[in-house]
Amino acid sequence: MSLLLTNGWLVRIEYKGLVFDEPLRFDVLIEDCLLLELKCVQEILPVHKAQLLSYMRLLDIPLGLIINFHEMKLVDGVVRMILPGANA
Repeated sequence: MSLLLTNGWLVRIEYKGLVFDEPLRFDVLIEDCLLLELKCVQEILPVHKAQLLSYMRLLDIPLGLIINFHEMKLVDGVVRMILPGANA
């Protein structure tokens, strides 16, 4: 069994009548339903959560995880985020 993994997409952004096709660089997208953001920082800040949530909204991904490898115990560095109403 293999999983489909992706680490970047070209995303169409529409804003006030302007259309941009921009590359979106995220860490890992698994099976178009789980987005991983991998960090190695002292602590997870609100900007990290906002980044993940923005990516989830743009890509319509229902579940995201921030994994911080700076923690002594890996489970202490995991933040789970759910996007209600995303295409599951």
